[in-house]
Amino acid sequence: MGNANTKTASASDARGVTIRPDEAAFFADLARDWWNPKGKMASLHQVNPVRLAFIRSAVDAHFGSDPLAIKPLTGKSALDIGCGAGLVCEPLARLGADVTGVDAAAENVSAAAAHAEAGGLDIRYMAGEVGTLDIGKFDLVTCLEVVEHVADKRAFLADVAARIAPDGLLVLSTPNRTAASRVLLVGAAEAVGYVPRGTHHWKDFVTPPELDELLAEVGLEVIKRRGISYAPGKGLHLSDNEALNYILSARKA
Repeated sequence: MGNANTKTASASDARGVTIRPDEAAFFADLARDWWNPKGKMASLHQVNPVRLAFIRSAVDAHFGSDPLAIKPLTGKSALDIGCGAGLVCEPLARLGADVTGVDAAAENVSAAAAHAEAGGLDIRYMAGEVGTLDIGKFDLVTCLEVVEHVADKRAFLADVAARIAPDGLLVLSTPNRTAASRVLLVGAAEAVGYVPRGTHHWKDFVTPPELDELLAEVGLEVIKRRGISYAPGKGLHLSDNEALNYILSARKA
């Protein structure tokens, strides 16, 4: 499996197209800056440890791995959908997983492959619609801050569910559609440059009940859900407050 392995899927495939070209182009323009912790994607670098802590806890709970194990995903396959430049793929690989990353933007895939190769990590990266790629099923599927960017959420989540092995695990995160998220995640965050202007479209955010229903429609049940909150002196952290953002684990129903 080569680090620079990329594949582009045709948008004219018979399956429904879930990728919005304008969204793919927007994030493609950020590819070169993705790994700069003080650059335009700084917010992802700040939230990544919080998301990874939830993933690790979900993995240990679902697969029965030792919380102290260095590589709890050894012998397991993992797929990160909407992988960007690999901020989640690389930690999953270090946890022992055989990792595949898929992204709508070929520029992100190229940046991810180059970064993985420089770090000596063997990660397969592919560009295109996850539903059109011949990549099989995975023990762990992650989909972080992606569902709010797709054109057809039902079709997209059906494609996500199709990639989960029968005894597999899904971890998904997304912003909540609340008054607070409209003011803080869209208005304030973009105004002060915390996230690039145009990153979020509030009407596309999904509430937890809406997402629960969509997941149930594709045969998945939520195991656990936590909010991702911010507090002065504590920074971003997992909490019971889901007003801004939340992350969940799910399995086949």
